[in-house]
Amino acid sequence: MAQAQDLAERLAGHRLAGFYSSDLARTRETAEVIASATGVEPVPEAGLREIMLGAWEGKTREDLMAEYPDQWAQWVREPSWDLVPGGEGAEPFARRVTRSLVEIQDRHREGDVLCVTHGGVIQVALLDVIGRSSRGIFPFLIQNCSLTVIQRANGRTVVTTVNDTCHLT
Repeated sequence: MAQAQDLAERLAGHRLAGFYSSDLARTRETAEVIASATGVEPVPEAGLREIMLGAWEGKTREDLMAEYPDQWAQWVREPSWDLVPGGEGAEPFARRVTRSLVEIQDRHREGDVLCVTHGGVIQVALLDVIGRSSRGIFPFLIQNCSLTVIQRANGRTVVTTVNDTCHLT
């Protein structure tokens, strides 16, 4: 919550054309702290949820090694969301995130839009810009309450900021 407050102070007074948040509890709570500083209420957006990890949800590495030794051994050799029993899978996750972000972009052709979401969602958005898929390997460091900025203008999409944490104390 202290990190959310730091981020809110950085964004205070910033004019937002749109404000969206994953509808999961931690991101909603972070978004509410930001809303108090910006005066804009976040719109819950299920498409901004983190990847659903099925049987692996909430498990530690040790749990996975003990309960799913074969899948875990495969994951260690070559990570892939498609190995997760009952999980969402890499392509469905990427499609969901991309669809949600495109819909948000279509609603806001002008101005800045803030999305409070999860590291995996940010990874998919960044990888989409550079034309790669994740499959299960996330190459960017994304810390809690960091800022990542993707700018779309004049038919171009560029990444201008990744994992900016200068506001965190």
